[in-house]
Amino acid sequence: MNTVPVTTPVVSIITVCFNSEKTIHSTLESVATQDYSSIEHIIIDGKSSDLTLNIVLQFPHVQKIVSEKDKGIYNAMNKGIKMATGDIIGILNSDDFYTGPEVISQVVKKLTENNHDSLYADLLYVDSVNTSKKIRTWKAGAYQRNKFLYGWMPPHPTFFVRRSVYEQFGTFNEQLRSAADYELMLRFLYKNNISVTYLPATIVKMRAGGNSNASLSNRFRANREDRKAWDLNAMKPYFFTTWLKPLRKLTQFIS
Repeated sequence: MNTVPVTTPVVSIITVCFNSEKTIHSTLESVATQDYSSIEHIIIDGKSSDLTLNIVLQFPHVQKIVSEKDKGIYNAMNKGIKMATGDIIGILNSDDFYTGPEVISQVVKKLTENNHDSLYADLLYVDSVNTSKKIRTWKAGAYQRNKFLYGWMPPHPTFFVRRSVYEQFGTFNEQLRSAADYELMLRFLYKNNISVTYLPATIVKMRAGGNSNASLSNRFRANREDRKAWDLNAMKPYFFTTWLKPLRKLTQFIS
């Protein structure tokens, strides 16, 4: 009897960084220690002037490194996506790290069970210095498409997507400064209705902090960008959709 060989999907992980010497070691280590063997780790560096690249070079698992000026974080992410050769793409920024060595194995198993296009999971915000200290927990919950209308979105660092989806529906919209990840997930999941599955596990730790919530003026600007994400896709949210989005974060402080 002829048997069909089981192929192991390659997972491309893109890490964007700039002067990240204080945090990138834990990011790199969390990828290097994964128990899943078929990983392509791509580093897109914005021409760091500190020891970031020296630290990266200490990790032989990294296959591709680009260090050059870019036009912002989403431009850098798009560079990484274009370089990726894996079947599945995940993005892990230099402030973030995986919670354990089995994360990618869990992702691949869950994603391929029913041949889904994408997957998301839960995320834990931790103190920027003491990463064992919890700040808030982002429990994404099971997927329902209409939850986007009530300010919901998955945690982007936990979002894994098949490369074919990027090829079909595009990469990050660089017109946006802070909401391009929201717009991309809105475009993939809500507008184009790609298949998605939820992994009910905390797979990423993110150091607390973020420009969109750093001040009231930043929050208003982020809200305008969230609305623009809908406009760019010729879709209309409810009048309260983009205001519910930051308010949903309040529940993340309740353990």
